This record gives sequence, C-alpha cells and structure tokens, in this order.
Amino acid sequence: MELEEIMKKYSQDIKIKTDEEEILNTIYKCKEVFYQKEQEKMLSYLEFLYTQFKTINKRWWLLQFFLLTAAEIVFNISNEEYYIRRGLGITGVLFVVLVIPELWKNRTCRCMEIEASSFYFLKKIYAARILLFGIADIFLLTIFCYILHKNLYFTVMELMVQFLFPVTVTACICFGTLCSKHLISEIMSIILCLAWSTVWLLVTVNEEIYTIIVQPVWVCLFIGCSLFLTIFIYKTIHNCNKLMEVDFSGIRSK
Repeated sequence: MELEEIMKKYSQDIKIKTDEEEILNTIYKCKEVFYQKEQEKMLSYLEFLYTQFKTINKRWWLLQFFLLTAAEIVFNISNEEYYIRRGLGITGVLFVVLVIPELWKNRTCRCMEIEASSFYFLKKIYAARILLFGIADIFLLTIFCYILHKNLYFTVMELMVQFLFPVTVTACICFGTLCSKHLISEIMSIILCLAWSTVWLLVTVNEEIYTIIVQPVWVCLFIGCSLFLTIFIYKTIHNCNKLMEVDFSGIRSK
C-alpha cells in the first residue's frame, strides 16, 4: 500500500510541460526524413516504363503477331488480288481491335482513381502504355508491309490505301471512343470498329467506287485520318481523368 501511495503522489506532483513549438519542429524533421527516404526509392521514368511493360498483357501482342502471320500465309496461298485487297482491310481492323482490351483495362478494373493518386499519375500511365503499344505495333506492321512488298510486290501506295488507311481509321475510332466524354464500353468500341470494317469491305467490293477515288484523294484521306488520330491520342492522354468516378477535387464527376 505504501508503494501505491508513493506512486500516486509522484504522479500528482510531476507535471509534464509540453512545448508546442518543439513538437511542430519534430514533426517537420520527421517529414523531411520521410520525404528523403521516399525520394531514394522513387522510380525513374525508364524504370516506370519498364514496370508498365511488365503489367501489359503480352497475349495481345502475340495475337497481333499470329494474325499478321496467318494473313501473310493466306495471301501467299491465294495470290489473288481480289481477295488480298479485301483481306488486308479486315486484317488491319482486327489488328487494332486487339489493342482495345488492354487500353480499356483501367475502366474495366475500375482502378483509375487509384492510379491517379500515384506519383506517375493516370496521364503518364496512358502515355506509357500508348508509347509501348506504338513501338510494338509499328515494329510488327513494318515487318508485315515489308514482306508484302517483297513477296507480293505491293507498292507503297497500294499498302497505304488497302492496309494502312483502314488501320488508321480504326485507330481513330478506338481512341475517339476512349477519349469521349461519355463512358463508352470496350464492347461498343469493338462494334464500331467492326462496323467500319463492313463499310470498308463494301467499298473495296464495289470496283466503281474503289477505282473512282484517285491517288491524291487517298493520300489526303490518309493524312487527314493521321491528324485526327494524333488529336484523339492527345485528348486521351490529357482528358483521361475526366472519366473517373471522383475527380481530383473530391467532387463526384457527372
């Protein structure tokens, strides 16, 4: 009992004096140490690009490769310009459609808000993924067009009209729906791309319509689509946060 009384009396006599300025100073120094340690762990942009490369599902690149390989084999076997011309357009559309599931992954998994809160936020994530897909797809398309030019004697103009033009239009549809203010699902985007494939098939089947369009018109159409594609990619990267459920201010988006 005596010990308890002594401890009770001691606790009553001792009063801890707090200095608010010292507390704030301690908090400030703790923050400095924390930020310093976090900076040492921060990824460089190349490291961030590599992590995005690892998160991309490689099966879409494999499917694109198999699609172009299968198309090349079929074209070499048939060796008829009528079927090759129509097959090139369909191949181009399907090639771009295989990109859609990976670019829509943020929406499908509903992780856009989480990605927007990271150091490399949503714009940089989209920019990295589009860059990686661009590098891979340009590499695949270059090899495919080179083989067509070498084995089937396609000219650059023929490749541009029969293959690259439908590819560019499909990419415009893809990125146009992705950067739209309205929440368009990947299924709807694929349907729109396939609808364009049907339109292009009808154009190539009708020889009168196909031959009446002269080369300068095809060149202008291709350049125009390329410009629209550039605009849509820019809007996709810079307006991606507008499609989140909650914006940066914490106010629920409409």
